[in-house]
Amino acid sequence: MTDIEEITLKLRQFNQERDWDQFHNGKDLAIALSLEASELLECFLWKAPEDAKTEKIREELADVLNYAFQMADKYDLDIKQIMLEKLERNARKYPVEKAKGSAKKYNEL
Repeated sequence: MTDIEEITLKLRQFNQERDWDQFHNGKDLAIALSLEASELLECFLWKAPEDAKTEKIREELADVLNYAFQMADKYDLDIKQIMLEKLERNARKYPVEKAKGSAKKYNEL
């Protein structure tokens, strides 16, 4: 069993034991993911990036990843596959020779 499969299985079990699957439709998972991402942003609000508390970042990032994994599971998406495909698309949009050291968007390179 891969790490991704193990995490997905544990999330499924956790939710099934609590009868929470009824609340985890695509829309609500997307909303929860967005809310948790906002809580992650809050770790950095009004402070320098290096002043953010690592433990709080760890906690909020785990929440973001939990909802992302649940959404992938809900839509039967292979996390490894979609991540590698996205990296491949981004590599084409941001070729090293144009993008290295630049924060410009792909259409501005």
